[in-house]
Amino acid sequence: MRFMPEDLLSALLEAAPRPTAEAPRNARGLYGLVDHFGELRYIGSTSSTDQTFYERIHQRHRTGSEGMSHYFSQMYNTGRMWRDRNDPTTRADGDIAKKLRNEFVVDHCRAVWITLPDATDIAHLEKEVLAIAPDHAIAWNRRRMDVYDEPSDLVDTTLRRLSWDAQELAAIERQRQRFMGAAVSAAGTVIRRPAPIPQTRVTPFPEGPFRFFALDVETANNDRGSICQIGVACVRLDNSIETWVTYVDPRTDVWIWSDLHGITAHTVRGAPTFAEVLPVLHDALVGGTVYQHSGFDRSAIAAACSNSNLLIPLWDWRDSVHVARTAWPELRGNGGHGLASLKRHLGLVFDHHDAGEDARAAAEVVLRAEGFQPVSLQHPVQLSGIGSANPGDFDLIEDYGETAPDTSGITSALTITPQPATNQYAPRPIGTTEITQGNIDNDHIYLRSFFEKFPADAIGGSNRASAAQREIAVDWGGGTVVMTDLDGVKRFFRKRGWIREFFERNGARAGDMVSVEETAPYSYRVAVQRCPR
Repeated sequence: MRFMPEDLLSALLEAAPRPTAEAPRNARGLYGLVDHFGELRYIGSTSSTDQTFYERIHQRHRTGSEGMSHYFSQMYNTGRMWRDRNDPTTRADGDIAKKLRNEFVVDHCRAVWITLPDATDIAHLEKEVLAIAPDHAIAWNRRRMDVYDEPSDLVDTTLRRLSWDAQELAAIERQRQRFMGAAVSAAGTVIRRPAPIPQTRVTPFPEGPFRFFALDVETANNDRGSICQIGVACVRLDNSIETWVTYVDPRTDVWIWSDLHGITAHTVRGAPTFAEVLPVLHDALVGGTVYQHSGFDRSAIAAACSNSNLLIPLWDWRDSVHVARTAWPELRGNGGHGLASLKRHLGLVFDHHDAGEDARAAAEVVLRAEGFQPVSLQHPVQLSGIGSANPGDFDLIEDYGETAPDTSGITSALTITPQPATNQYAPRPIGTTEITQGNIDNDHIYLRSFFEKFPADAIGGSNRASAAQREIAVDWGGGTVVMTDLDGVKRFFRKRGWIREFFERNGARAGDMVSVEETAPYSYRVAVQRCPR
């Protein structure tokens, strides 16, 4: 049986959180950890064949040592629940604080899980799900989030249940005071910010302003952090595209993808390291929208940051795959929405598995979906002269279409006014629905009053087993477009993991309205209309 990462992610996002003690003792698969706010914050797997959900979730994550990959222990190592496991002088008090933390998780934290057959490659599915997961759902992964401030009221609730004596209460109060005076960094580890580095070895980034960016990376091996080339397509206000490309020295002896992209250890000799490149990228992309084609590139940047002990940049990531699914739903099941398929369908011209070329192709996909004919001409980006003893190791990355202009002295992108596509689709309102408190509490939106206006082949039964054969795309204003069918019995969107964030992002309250409009065949946009109070 083939498990699709999109379906597994949706199941995790939509699952009802349950106490950690209820995790199955004889099953394996994917799971998620839910914090005391009720938010999914970590996605993992029981990839080891001798580990069950119960052992991984209730025992390891809840009772394991902070500072390890035990995320309940790590994220709630705070206040009266804090301890320094390496300090023998406070061990007695620290053990009591850890006992309180374990009980706090039982009372106030939850988990979700999806059971998979033992023969399934669970570790591979975990990687695929992580690559497409929204940031809020994996905020604990790789410790990209600070430990929480102590939820004092909830801790007090747990203490009332435990009925501890004065000696135990004094111990955890001493731990709280130690915590307040301790130098605890984000997530309990020392993380250095990118230090100022002379940028003479890094290709200067083009000057903006830019509408958005598309980023692509190539890696040396199966470690996603082994980035050996980065390309960024910069889309100007007139929709012309200027591409920035650099080789990166991943400092590895393992090169297994050279046959795919042609980059070798010899190619990157003298190139900057990722730690040198990141400050340039960070300054250029911060505050902008950064598209990737699938989730690989974002996860590779995160992995490279982890490898170099750097903070992960908080860019506004978007996925051009989701954009393509919205614009060309007919490709679903008919070649798909990968760059190779879109290259054939849209007539794109680019060399696959070159970071600059793939980044430009992703940008062109977004522009085509917006209804513009992308500008494919750009000036070359020089990759030589970055400290290599042999500048000939680094060739020019060029894209001139069929005719190459004189490249001498060119310093800016060619400006061509884009021509609107002739097949633009006029958005069409199809209905509004009132938000109830039940909608807010249970993360759904009733579509009953205009349900018949949705395409019949996108309407399925009451459970996932009877899902429709076709899905619609829902643009809700978040980082990604949601692909879902419709529950024909309950008459709402089947996939609901995005709705809580949609409500929160718009400050929705009972009595407000949600408007739905059709933006293209099988494509819709939802928005909250605030009612006066």
